[in-house]
Amino acid sequence: MSGAPSKHMLGGLSAAAFLARYWHKKALLVRGAVPDFAGLFTREELYALATRDDIESRLVQSERGRYTLDHGPFRKADLRRLPARRWTLLVSGVNLASDAADALLRRFSFLPYARLDDLMVSYAAPGGGVGPHFDSYDVFLLQGSGRRRWRYGRQRDLSLRPDLPLRILRHFTPAEDATLRPGDMLYLPPDHAHDGVAVDACTTYSIGFRAPRYQELAEAFLDHLRDTVNLTGRYADPDLRPARGPGRIDPKMQRRIAQALSTIRFDAATIERFLGRYLTEPGPGVVFPTAPPLSRSAFERRIARDGVALDRRTQLLYDNVRLYVNGEDEAMPRAGAAALMRLADERRLPARDCAALPASTIGLLHDWHGHGFLHHTL
Repeated sequence: MSGAPSKHMLGGLSAAAFLARYWHKKALLVRGAVPDFAGLFTREELYALATRDDIESRLVQSERGRYTLDHGPFRKADLRRLPARRWTLLVSGVNLASDAADALLRRFSFLPYARLDDLMVSYAAPGGGVGPHFDSYDVFLLQGSGRRRWRYGRQRDLSLRPDLPLRILRHFTPAEDATLRPGDMLYLPPDHAHDGVAVDACTTYSIGFRAPRYQELAEAFLDHLRDTVNLTGRYADPDLRPARGPGRIDPKMQRRIAQALSTIRFDAATIERFLGRYLTEPGPGVVFPTAPPLSRSAFERRIARDGVALDRRTQLLYDNVRLYVNGEDEAMPRAGAAALMRLADERRLPARDCAALPASTIGLLHDWHGHGFLHHTL
């Protein structure tokens, strides 16, 4: 699954040329990026996803420049009673619920999985849209069924309209105007303003990328340190003397606490371990399906015959020294390392590779299988 994009996806550009010329720099419109693509979900299937409490969904309605925003889960009957025009249903993380959606997301594996976020589908009635806005991350907008008109371009003024439930630009002056048909795709870098309006009932598949704020990373890192730090001892002041001002914090107390806390250390290895865990942490509500337990020997026979594949919910990453799977980590084993890295890159291992795995790697995969992180597969 990993490797170069198809010749159509980036308009004939190689991945290297796309990254050098467009990534984080300027928009790219590709006609026929995914030939014969008309979407993966019907309207009724999207309605069904929007009723689930483990799938994030939103409904945006507009009328005369005013917008309303409602969050799911929704009742299917309510969705069916929506008006004929000017609404959009947004369903996020569909790659966690559908193998076909996950396969579409993995078409973008010429970009690292550490940056790849999720696949969102929007279904819009004619005239539907979420207003002119900008995203803080890169996004590919792949047109499914129907047509959507996109106006887009860089904006100097990114101020927002007040008192609206959506982040809608106060002023929007697009430089480009294009109507996308099934299989067309528009790439937009961060902070590139855009406004998509459905010409007729249509679906758009948005491939988004992770761009966490440094403040968010700092808070998560401090949580990581809290879970890993281990300071021994307890505060004590055997040399305490009678207080002249009982409301004053004793400078000796300040120094003792400062000395104790100054023993907390972190280095590059600590940050690398945190980052791997952070990037693979499953989202809220993600539940891994578990199969009937297999003995170690039965599992070994099964994967030697069928091969193994990661569950679509699993995120497996690696660096030079560790493996990271679904928020956990362990040292990269010497034996079987190449096979595990291939599993992370390609999301599966064929039977011939599984048959040659060392016992320690088979034991690790068996453990992951028990947690539902991967499955034996034909």
